[in-house]
Amino acid sequence: MKEKLKIDIVSDVVCPWCTIGFKRLEKAISELGVADQIEINWQPFELNSNMPAEGQNLHEHLKEKYGISEEQLRQSEEQMQAAGAEVDFTFDYFNGMRMVNTFDAHVLLDYAKDFAKQTALKMYLTKAFFSDRKDVSDRAILKEALLAVGLDAAEALSKLDDAVAAQNIRNKQNYWKDLGVNSVPTIVFNRKSAITGAQPVDVFKQVLTEVLAEQ
Repeated sequence: MKEKLKIDIVSDVVCPWCTIGFKRLEKAISELGVADQIEINWQPFELNSNMPAEGQNLHEHLKEKYGISEEQLRQSEEQMQAAGAEVDFTFDYFNGMRMVNTFDAHVLLDYAKDFAKQTALKMYLTKAFFSDRKDVSDRAILKEALLAVGLDAAEALSKLDDAVAAQNIRNKQNYWKDLGVNSVPTIVFNRKSAITGAQPVDVFKQVLTEVLAEQ
């Protein structure tokens, strides 16, 4: 039997372009009819590893981090909403929206991998944050997400207080950073080649066709 094409998606739960990039990749896979030839793994990357537990106002955070104006923020949000609409995803930006710490979410995504529930959990969390105005650093929301995708919430949540599980995420983040990954999404094919950013569907189709032909 032919080896599956392994795709690693290095991303964060609160990264809007990661969501758009994945949705476009998913569309490319669907249009090519190659879903059965592909295995997707989500890899951790915290955009804001020093984000405090209480989070920070989103606009404040983005202005501090990127030095952008209120007008640029509004334009960016409108651009995101338009791109989201094209792939049936709703970005609901609202006054008082907060950027949050995502370390616990990454621990749970790693746990979900063993049960083939990573993508389901990732999409639930990203929708919770961007569409449903939920705090994905809140353990009650994380529990809700775990239950929604059919995982053992008690077992999964116990990982959040497990030093080994935490170190495992740090090691994985360092692995990708050491390879030069410094922006997300970074989409890696068979750990040999990669593309960054939310590329158009046609670009993903071209890359998938080439990589699958090489297999």
